[in-house]
Amino acid sequence: MEEKKETIAEELEEEAEKTEEETGEAVEETAEESEGAENEASEEQETAEEEAEAGKEGKEKKSFFKKKKDKKDEQIEELKDRLMRNLAEFENFRNRSEKEKSQMFEIGAKDIIEKILPVLDNFERGLGTVSEEEKGSAFVQGIEQIYKQFVKALEDAGVKPIEAVGKEFDPNYHNAVMHGEDEELGENIVAEEFQKGYLYRDTVVRHSMVKVVN
Repeated sequence: MEEKKETIAEELEEEAEKTEEETGEAVEETAEESEGAENEASEEQETAEEEAEAGKEGKEKKSFFKKKKDKKDEQIEELKDRLMRNLAEFENFRNRSEKEKSQMFEIGAKDIIEKILPVLDNFERGLGTVSEEEKGSAFVQGIEQIYKQFVKALEDAGVKPIEAVGKEFDPNYHNAVMHGEDEELGENIVAEEFQKGYLYRDTVVRHSMVKVVN
């Protein structure tokens, strides 16, 4: 009987030891699993942190390049605006220079024409004094040819006489030095021309000296 009890006690003790070993192993496995889960969670957290840091760096780089691009675009726009203003200023300068050159040329030409007109007047006065008998002479005919050539050259240069006799008086073209009455003519009409006036390209070089009636 006592032997049987001892046997049972030994079996119970063995069973307890076995249970204790299994419990220890389970605890170790649980600890290992817990440690593995913690490590995995730690790794996941580190990965998330690394991804967040990488995303932040990417955003910073993107923002940096965007700012750099925006600044470059601003510089390009500024240079384009400056170029357009310089071109506009150059075009204005060229137009102004052309206008001034044209005006200087016209002033110079007008000054020369004013000096030539008295010579033309003398030609006309001289031819006006020629008698009918002298008009057929070679000398007078030669003078008339020179006079016509002179007038033609002035016309080709843009010089033309102002129409006066029979026209209405216009202070822009005529200089009234005498007034009179004439029932055959209308009011404010040029009746007589004492000195011929001339235009150079529609600009008055010399006004006509005239007599106005009525």
